[in-house]
Amino acid sequence: MAIEKGTLVCVGTGLNLAGQISVLSKSYIEHADVVFSLVPDGFAQHWLESLNDDVRSLQPYYAQQGEVKNRRETYEQMVAAILVQVRLGKKVVCALYGHPGVFACVSHFAIAQAREEGYQAQMEPGISAEACLWADVGIDPGASGHQSFEASQFMFYKHTPDPTTHLLLWQIGIAGEHTLTEFHTSSDRLQVLVEQLSEWYPLEHEIVLYEAPNLPTQSPRIERIALKQLPFAQLSAITTLLIPPSRELEFNHEILAKLGITAEELG
Repeated sequence: MAIEKGTLVCVGTGLNLAGQISVLSKSYIEHADVVFSLVPDGFAQHWLESLNDDVRSLQPYYAQQGEVKNRRETYEQMVAAILVQVRLGKKVVCALYGHPGVFACVSHFAIAQAREEGYQAQMEPGISAEACLWADVGIDPGASGHQSFEASQFMFYKHTPDPTTHLLLWQIGIAGEHTLTEFHTSSDRLQVLVEQLSEWYPLEHEIVLYEAPNLPTQSPRIERIALKQLPFAQLSAITTLLIPPSRELEFNHEILAKLGITAEELG
């Protein structure tokens, strides 16, 4: 009898325990032979274990207390563990916190490797922190647009934000960390970021520190502070920095003229 060829599906569990996972993603978990998990707490892990008898946490691959370990090595080990089960002909699911393709390189690496080896591999979307942010803070990003950057990447490269739109900086809690061995930033690094941002935003400009809740009993963190106060703020691994527009949208009169539209018509 031929061994069934393994498959891989990476799913998102959403941000809020059990309530934000899609019906399809939950079904994949329930019918998998093996489920690998990368979720933020024991509550989420126990919930996954209630859906499937073989749920294996990927958390132990991270550096343990007192150990210095590059996150690239961690991710490589996670991918290797996932692919072992796929090669054994198992229906494998990798369940990741939030959206499985947003700041979750393990899913991208694992899917790419599985496909390269000829296995069927796919990703199912989940509710991301960004989706929760718009809902919790009460912003329609379509009103003025938005830009989104990983905080350290924004610092290391010559990105130019548009101060007429909303700016999101992800993983602000490790802003400026380049060794991939630490999970925190420092006030000095954040001060460098503030100085960088002051090119486009006044130091008194109001910014928002956002954290989506993990449990139905929790409330989102929506803390409004001045940009200059950022180096002294309490940040965690899930803190996102939202910088609202500091300038009004400007009409593109050249394009409006070509379209035969006046600024007055647009209000």
